Amino acid sequence: MRKSAILAVSLLALPLAACLTPARDFHGYIPDEIQPYDIKPGEDTRSSVTAQLGSPSTKGLFDTNTWFYISDVQERLAFYKPQVAERVITAIRFSEDDKVDEVLRYTEEDGQVISYAARETSTRGRELGLWEQIFGTVGTVRLPNSDEVTPGNPTGRQGQ
Repeated sequence: MRKSAILAVSLLALPLAACLTPARDFHGYIPDEIQPYDIKPGEDTRSSVTAQLGSPSTKGLFDTNTWFYISDVQERLAFYKPQVAERVITAIRFSEDDKVDEVLRYTEEDGQVISYAARETSTRGRELGLWEQIFGTVGTVRLPNSDEVTPGNPTGRQGQ
């Protein structure tokens, strides 16, 4: 009796344990063999970086001599919002002669929170509640005019 109760409790706890294991999602640049921070300043060129790492995740907006390789790992536990477990941004800056000038590595701790404009356009009028949206058109059905096409008047002409 005691062994069967322990077995039943453990079988019921097994699905719960599966829910507590976070699911990992990988986003952005995923290095294959060579890590971006393994690039040697002064030795590698723009073409050798492209050959080893591929095209960058993004380039600098005002300075196109800076390439960024961005990778992100997020963990989701059950139905909760995903949390960033690891974020690495590698910035590779090139000199004027297309050689690597420096390689910088940033993690999540180096980041700053940037506030930006929401870019939402306000609409005219008022917001409707749930019941107004559902029943708002009751009684506003328009009857057809005599010059409209109806089943009894397929041409839409007024009778003479």
